[in-house]
Amino acid sequence: MTQATSTLGLDFGTTNSVASLASADGRAEAMTFGHGGETFSACRSVLCFWKDEDAGARAKMEIGPWAIDQFLELGGDCRFIQSFKTFAASPFFQSTTIHNKPWYFEDLLSAYLRRLSERAGTRWPTQVVMGRPVQFAGAQPDETLARTRYETALKRLGFETIHHVYEPVAAAFFYAQRLTAPATILVADFGGGTSDFSIIRFDPCGSKLRAEALSHSGIGIAGDAFDQRLIEHVVAPLFGKDSTFRSGDKTLPVPVSFYTRFAQWNQLSIMRHTKDFADLQKLETVSNAPQLIRAFINFLEADASYLLYRAVAQVKMQLSQGAAGRFLLEAGKLNLDRTITRAEFDGWIGEDVLAIQSSVDEALARANLKEAGIDRVFLTGGTSYVPALRESFEARFGGGKIETGDQFVSIAHGLALIAQQDDLEPWLAQAK
Repeated sequence: MTQATSTLGLDFGTTNSVASLASADGRAEAMTFGHGGETFSACRSVLCFWKDEDAGARAKMEIGPWAIDQFLELGGDCRFIQSFKTFAASPFFQSTTIHNKPWYFEDLLSAYLRRLSERAGTRWPTQVVMGRPVQFAGAQPDETLARTRYETALKRLGFETIHHVYEPVAAAFFYAQRLTAPATILVADFGGGTSDFSIIRFDPCGSKLRAEALSHSGIGIAGDAFDQRLIEHVVAPLFGKDSTFRSGDKTLPVPVSFYTRFAQWNQLSIMRHTKDFADLQKLETVSNAPQLIRAFINFLEADASYLLYRAVAQVKMQLSQGAAGRFLLEAGKLNLDRTITRAEFDGWIGEDVLAIQSSVDEALARANLKEAGIDRVFLTGGTSYVPALRESFEARFGGGKIETGDQFVSIAHGLALIAQQDDLEPWLAQAK
C-alpha cells in the first residue's frame, strides 16, 4: 500500500463515492479501483456483510462492486446496505443489527472508508476535506448530528484535521480554476439523493483566487427519484400495480405495500423470503389480472432485482443520448421489452424538475440576484446528463452560459484542492 500525499478530498455520495488526492503543485488525481477488468474512480456506496463458513463462520465485509458480487452470489444469506448516506442526518436512525451486533452510522461509514482505502491501495493522509450536501436527505434532517457522525468515523481512521465543505462549493472551486476574469457562478450538483446549489462570486486576479459565497440551497430530489419514476410508470404496472382483486363480493385495489420495496433493489431481492411473497402467491388466485401478478412472482423467483435496476440505468442513459430508449429485462420466465420515448420520461419527471428549479429560485433570492446576474452555470453530477434537467437551465439562463464536465470527480477534485489553500475559512460549511 503506497503512502498518499498530504491532502484528501472525500466525496461520499448516496450512490457513488470518490476520493481525490492533491499534490503540492496544485494537481488533483482521483484514487482508482480495478474490478472485472475495468478501472474506475467512482466506487458504489454499498456494503455487504456475510459469514464465511469455510473460514469458521468468520464475519466478512466488502464494498462497491465487490459487495454487489457477494450479494448476487449469496442472495438472502448476507446483509446488503446501500444509500446509507441518507441515514447520516436522521435522528430516527440509531443503529442496525448485523450478525447480532448493533452498527451505528459511524460504524458503517468508517468500515466503508477503511475498505475504500484498502481497495485503492493508498493510505489516507491525516488531513481531509469532506463534502456534504447543502440539504441532507430524509425527514427532519439534523445536520449537526450528521457532522458529528462524519467526524467520529473519520477520526477512527486517523484523520487529525477534518474540514467540511458544501459539495457544490467544491465543484465551484474546481470549475473556477479555468476562470480568467471575475464571474458570478451558479453551481448545480445533482447526486443520487440530493440536488444542491451554490452561487459564488469569483475573482481570479492576482496570485490568489478570491471568492465570496452569496447563497446556497438544496432539495432531496435527484437521480434516485428519476429512477423511481421509471419504475413507477414502466415496471410496477406490469407487475399488477393499480390492478384489482376479488374479496367476497367486493373488488379491491392491490395493496401498494407490495411495491414499496422497489425503492431499493436489495430489499426487493429478499422479498421472496418474506411473508409478502406468500401473500403475493395467494393474491394471484383472486386477482382480476393474474398474469400481471404471475409476472411479479416470476420476477422475484428469477432474483432479477439487480438486473432490473441495471436495466433502468441503461434506459436512462439511452434517453440522455437519444429520443427513445429500450427497456429490456430478461430473466427466467420473465421477458419485459418496451420502448420509452424521451417525451414520456420528461413528463414523468416534470414535477421533480420543477421542484429542483424552485430550489434554484431560493438560491437566487438569497443572493438577491436575477438570472441575468449569473455569468456561468456549471452542472455536475451524473444526473446532469438528463436532457430535461439541462434544458430547464438552458431555458432559464441561456444555453451559452451552461457548462458541464468531469461530472463524477469535480467535487472530489475541488475538495482536495481546497485542502491545500493557505486559508480554508472562505470555503468551509460552518456548523449551525
